[in-house]
Amino acid sequence: MLDALDGAAQHIAQRVNLVVVAKAPLPRILVHAQARGWRGLRLLSSAGNTYNRDYFGESAEGAQMPMLNVFRRDGEVIRHFWGSELLDAPTESGQDPRHIDSIDPQWNLFDFTPEGRGTDWYPELSYS
Repeated sequence: MLDALDGAAQHIAQRVNLVVVAKAPLPRILVHAQARGWRGLRLLSSAGNTYNRDYFGESAEGAQMPMLNVFRRDGEVIRHFWGSELLDAPTESGQDPRHIDSIDPQWNLFDFTPEGRGTDWYPELSYS
């Protein structure tokens, strides 16, 4: 998903501020971004603070989870507007959880095909 958002970042930035937050230290995030070829994403680290836990991107045990949050400026105050909380929602038999994939173009594209997403393929960081 971030590969696709990186390519669209310059267009997205004309309407909203898009920021990707990860728990890793910023130097590690930047090395990963360089390896992926990301040049347009704004990347921040939440190492050393409680952002991930506060906004449901981290379990009580410290496991990191994908989470999409939307914030809105209301005068001088920034407020949490929306969060993708479907990660833990019950799914029907044979279905994968639906969560942040609503903004992931590969899943959207697969959803248009007669076979749909299928159950045997998931995105990887690299393919052999």
